[in-house]
Amino acid sequence: MRTKLLESAPGQGCLFEDDFLVRTLGPIANSSEVALTELVANAWDAGASQVKIELPPDLGNKLTISDDGTGMTEEMFREKWMTLGYDRLRHQGSQAEFPPERAGASRPAYGRNGIGRHGMLCFAPEYTVTTTRDGFQNSFQIVTTSRNNPFEIARATRKRSAGHGTRLSCAVSKNLPTPSRVAEVLSARFLHDPQFVVKVNGHSIPLSDHRGLVSQEMLKFADGQTAEAFFVDSMATARRTQYQGVAFWVGGRLVGDPGWAASGAIFLDGRTRIAKRYTVVVKSDSLFDDVLPDWSGFRRTERVKSLMSAVTEYVQRVFVKLSEERVQETTTSVFREHRSELESLSSLGKRDVEEFVTTVTNVNPTIPQESLSAAVAAAINLEKMKGGAQLLDKLSKLSEDDVLGLDRLLSEWTVRDALIVLDEIDRRLAVCTAIERLCGDPRADELHSLHPLVVESRWLFGPEFDSPEFVSNVSLNTALKNLLGKKSNKGEIENPRKRPDILILPERSIAAAATEQIDDASSMPTITQVLLIELKRGGKEIDRENVHQATDYIEDLLKSGLIEGSPTMKAFVIGHTVSPRIETSRKVGERGSVNVVTYLQLVRMANRRLFRLKDRLAERYSDANSAVLIDRVLSEPYQTVIEGYTT
Repeated sequence: MRTKLLESAPGQGCLFEDDFLVRTLGPIANSSEVALTELVANAWDAGASQVKIELPPDLGNKLTISDDGTGMTEEMFREKWMTLGYDRLRHQGSQAEFPPERAGASRPAYGRNGIGRHGMLCFAPEYTVTTTRDGFQNSFQIVTTSRNNPFEIARATRKRSAGHGTRLSCAVSKNLPTPSRVAEVLSARFLHDPQFVVKVNGHSIPLSDHRGLVSQEMLKFADGQTAEAFFVDSMATARRTQYQGVAFWVGGRLVGDPGWAASGAIFLDGRTRIAKRYTVVVKSDSLFDDVLPDWSGFRRTERVKSLMSAVTEYVQRVFVKLSEERVQETTTSVFREHRSELESLSSLGKRDVEEFVTTVTNVNPTIPQESLSAAVAAAINLEKMKGGAQLLDKLSKLSEDDVLGLDRLLSEWTVRDALIVLDEIDRRLAVCTAIERLCGDPRADELHSLHPLVVESRWLFGPEFDSPEFVSNVSLNTALKNLLGKKSNKGEIENPRKRPDILILPERSIAAAATEQIDDASSMPTITQVLLIELKRGGKEIDRENVHQATDYIEDLLKSGLIEGSPTMKAFVIGHTVSPRIETSRKVGERGSVNVVTYLQLVRMANRRLFRLKDRLAERYSDANSAVLIDRVLSEPYQTVIEGYTT
């Protein structure tokens, strides 16, 4: 079967919409500041010493940009201007080209990928290029309305003319810029070379009058020598730092290329965002003898070394000031973002988060807000897991009336230490409140809520038990389980895998903890102290039988032969009420004791100790109890988010 050929023109190429080029140029075709910056950069690359921009007052009038650079011949124009994506580095190198009268000058070129020349399309769909070189002036009208090419020459003329330079013009139909704003942006971007002047509607902005001037200072160096320094904001972040940094002017001429390092001195990390936005100009009329013959840099003299040191100190001082302002704004925004999480932190937690943020921003003051936000979220999570038991252990070993001892301890503490303890006291007071509420609530699940809460809070039973040395001991729990299993009515003991330190019987639960030490003779660990906690269930009154039971535990454990060493043992029997017919404290042999208390008695004793310590600490450190910035953010009014409601 033969395929029928379509009867159409063979070899048809691509067609282009008349706005194709504009849509592919991005900011160059849509931002007047970017477009004019790129067009002035073209003049820089052409070795111009002066660029004149004339901006009309209204749309429909003519905009012109003219320079005194090398200009182009017709052949050059057709090769460079009319080639999409013209690779300047490949064809012309990285240095600017200069006209004959400035042939000895040197400057690195801006151009790279050949798109800056299309900046006129930001203002109109067509424009005119008039360029003079080698005795001829060539004029080209560029349009983008042809469907066969993204842009093309609609008309070209040629005539004899002396001189050199290029002039661009168009009738503005969109994006008409404001002269004052353009003058500020361009003067800041190209201020590093005093021999390159940009005028907008006949005016240029001197350094001392520039709106972006952040700091102006007279620097002293080398035995009374002076240099004037200007720190200027270029109004926007540049894509590269090639033309940002410190520019040295000697006698109105640029020495070397601008940069954040020179003559062995590093003024600033050029990788930071701030380094791509600011330029520093250092002017001097007394360093001619210190400049290399080709003006590519300075000689390594003591005077230059002194100057570089003064410039470094100045740049970093201004940089710190700028960073502080930016960091303050960024940090405040991040704290607002995490407001609800910060509110849940303690005073110390807020202080720690702020100290963390200060450390991070000091190391990296230009950190993006998104990165800082992620870091703050991580810090908040870490703060939620912190505790102050270790420091509170020191306090617990002081008697309640030992005010002098407390004063001595406090005199050795930092504010941070005090806040850690205050937070731990707050946590423990919260535990006391929880126990108080649960023990009187008939709906509470004592087994899974109240009992573990009491068992894990050994500090409730006195300062001697508030030590990390008291831990769950495998041999002790095994011995206790064996003994209780024999005495249990049903012969069953529940010992959940997640809570091996709690033995659960039908009417009660029992927990044991111990301290160990290494026996000198055998070099084996032996138990030195045992804490037994028996908690009654179901609101049952503690009677004489319960006290006898606890006494039996101690006697049986001491005689069982299942425990290494000869420990002292202290048992607490805890319930809702206590029978008036029993003793609340009993000695068991030489090394044991049984104590009977209610949940509320336990809580009252702990509260009395904790409140006394907290009042003493809070009074001493009342002015250092919060993180200033976080508290300020949290005090701001804000709109509460109603869950499930959207606007």
